[in-house]
Amino acid sequence: MALEPILHVRGRGVVVPGDDIDTDRIIPARYLRAITFDGLGEFLFQDVRFTEDGRPLGHPLDRPERQGATVLLSGRNFGCGSSREHAPQSIVRAGFRAVIAGSFAEIFFQNATTLGMTCLALGDDDLAAVAALVEADPAAELTIDVAAATVTVGGRSYAGSLPATARDALIRGRYDPLVELLEHDAAIAATAERLPYVSGERG
Repeated sequence: MALEPILHVRGRGVVVPGDDIDTDRIIPARYLRAITFDGLGEFLFQDVRFTEDGRPLGHPLDRPERQGATVLLSGRNFGCGSSREHAPQSIVRAGFRAVIAGSFAEIFFQNATTLGMTCLALGDDDLAAVAALVEADPAAELTIDVAAATVTVGGRSYAGSLPATARDALIRGRYDPLVELLEHDAAIAATAERLPYVSGERG
């Protein structure tokens, strides 16, 4: 019952520059009241993309040549701040399949991996080089090799880092713990039947 393995991520990129981009900037707190995550991608980076009355501010996500991009590039400590699951949810629901950054906040990284979104960390020089190539050519395709933890663009590969546990979960299709639970539903039910406080037996 494993999910589809994620071996490679291919797509065009968009650079959202800056270090310490926190979860409140990714998805403002007022959207946390949503009952489901449906439609959350529409509000990705809402407060830095639009004025209060809805006028666009020229954010990179809204540039015509960046429409359809599936790889987001940013700086160090991406996803810091409060540990809201809505942040990676909004990125995925906006159509992104991977984030490349200098580093990631730990809880954001874990939440993103659970959604099957690849988060690859690059060193400063390599990140700057990849971002420059993406900025120079909106049509450039990036290819992330999950097992090798590399990204290839413009005919050159750049080595990044991806923790072994996350890499293994992605390439084996074992990144969603809910799927793991459902896969072992019968074993869980059998264990529950043996527990007096579940089965109703009295000691």
